[in-house]
Amino acid sequence: MVEEIQTAAAKLWHVELETTVGGSGVNAVDVIVVDLKTKAGLTGRGFSYVLGSTGRTATIAARELIESFIINKPLPHPELLAKEIRQSFNRTGRGPNVIAQAAIDTAIWDLYAKSLDCSVGVAMGGKAREVPVYGSGGFNTIQSPEEAAEQAQSYLERGVRAVKPRVAGSLKDEKVIEAVRYVIEGKADLMLDANEKCDQASAIRLMEVANNNGVLFVEEPLPAQNLSGYLQISKRTSCAIALGEHLQGVSEAYPFMADGICNIIQPDLAMMGGLTECLRIVRYAEIIGTSVAPHFLPHIFIHLAAVSSNITWLEDFPLLEPIFGNPQTFNSNGIMTLNGLPGLGLEWDEDAERQYKVDF
Repeated sequence: MVEEIQTAAAKLWHVELETTVGGSGVNAVDVIVVDLKTKAGLTGRGFSYVLGSTGRTATIAARELIESFIINKPLPHPELLAKEIRQSFNRTGRGPNVIAQAAIDTAIWDLYAKSLDCSVGVAMGGKAREVPVYGSGGFNTIQSPEEAAEQAQSYLERGVRAVKPRVAGSLKDEKVIEAVRYVIEGKADLMLDANEKCDQASAIRLMEVANNNGVLFVEEPLPAQNLSGYLQISKRTSCAIALGEHLQGVSEAYPFMADGICNIIQPDLAMMGGLTECLRIVRYAEIIGTSVAPHFLPHIFIHLAAVSSNITWLEDFPLLEPIFGNPQTFNSNGIMTLNGLPGLGLEWDEDAERQYKVDF
């Protein structure tokens, strides 16, 4: 029997964070939540987000997309629906539309997998596998080298196999790298995240320092859209470059991947427009041999990792935990695998909607 979606709603939640986090200094997140229900009573929930900004425009876009593509229609295959929605942006562009699509796409995958009584990863054609997680939370550019080393030590004690402190292309970077290396030497890999903070000259210097210190990769040494700049620094370094969290869709990621500029692509769930577009990235990455290390949300991207071994790392960066009751995390060996629950396998905090919902 084909399920028909009877009710669908897009809501806006505003989550204030207890502390400023990450290299971008995020202190609040707007979460776009989409709830779906079929006539038979099957439910699906998905979400998207806007870091440190307003999600009202994306929520409005999600409501309009629901009216056009979801309500009172048969439950579609998520990839077919994603293609239809993506094609509707040809006159309005991506922007908030893609953020909105991500909430719908994750909800549809959740509902679709539940209709098959399996996890999203299995519904995508994958199977459970173990994936290492690296430690990214708790690092920022204002902390001292000693504080960065303490955070790295904390992650080591929890079993992770790599850590990613924040850098900014300044002279302080070398001291941070030295302090963290001293703690993790021989126990874990070292990655660096510059959060788009370098110019061409400081990026070249950072890549040189990274290469001399055995860094696995440097993330976003330049602003995300600076294709020519990335091309230049990629020619001058043997250290791997990672980027992608600020790119919207395969079309924006393609030039960085096709020209070999990007060694590790890092799709973001919201900016990509959901799991389906991230799946398209992964399929292309498999063809050209690019590694994939998605941007945060490991308990979501573990489903994508079930589909492809090109996903080499998942990122632990606690941020949206207040809305989840008991988010899946890595084990004592720094490893994550599918939890086996139907759909996305998420447990939502029962009080989250009352606490965070914004009416407008």
